[in-house]
Amino acid sequence: MKGTAQAIADIDELRARLDRIDERLLEELRARIEICVEIARVKKDQGIPMMQPHRIGLVQERAAAFGTEHGIDLAFLRRLYDLVIEETCRVEDLVIDGSAA
Repeated sequence: MKGTAQAIADIDELRARLDRIDERLLEELRARIEICVEIARVKKDQGIPMMQPHRIGLVQERAAAFGTEHGIDLAFLRRLYDLVIEETCRVEDLVIDGSAA
């Protein structure tokens, strides 16, 4: 059995690893939103509607397949992607309406 000091050191190392993952996750979310801004600019320039339900379905299906393959709860992934998609749609609306650069 490990001593308390070693257990704390182990937890600290694991938390440091978790923090690095969180940093990458947040950076990827930022990058995803930036791509959505670029997409919104193209949609605006070409008169394409912001809402693309087939694309939303495709993204959610891909997340569900990933969850199934990797043992991640599908309800969790649905909620997560609902939030991500909601935010990217909000940002795209701002770009298309001319409220954002």
